[in-house]
Amino acid sequence: MEAIERTLDMSLADAEQAVRAALAAEGFGILTEIDVAATLEAKLGVHRSPLKILGACNPSLAHQALGIDPALALLLPCNVVIERTDDGRTRVAIVDPRALLTAGDVEGSELETLGAEAASALERAVGRLAQ
Repeated sequence: MEAIERTLDMSLADAEQAVRAALAAEGFGILTEIDVAATLEAKLGVHRSPLKILGACNPSLAHQALGIDPALALLLPCNVVIERTDDGRTRVAIVDPRALLTAGDVEGSELETLGAEAASALERAVGRLAQ
């Protein structure tokens, strides 16, 4: 899967806070939050390194996408993964909307333009994060 990503020299908590602020600066809000590590521990008794998935959404872009094709709701919200790396850093990866909008039967110049616009906003957000 194609992603927009950056590895940061900060704690998971600090990275999450920075990601939330950077996304907000680009008009994205967080609709969902999944603490994968805590869920696996609680449900399966499995311990793993910290991993969170934030569901980010830019209401304007989502509205445009749904106007083009209501089935695009299947791609919302946009997953943002925050996880600890083996070397103690924090990796931030966001699914590239261009890859999602060109997969399968989802194609067309309106979607390509929308995907590029969403990707640019997400790239700017990741660009705001200190390395």
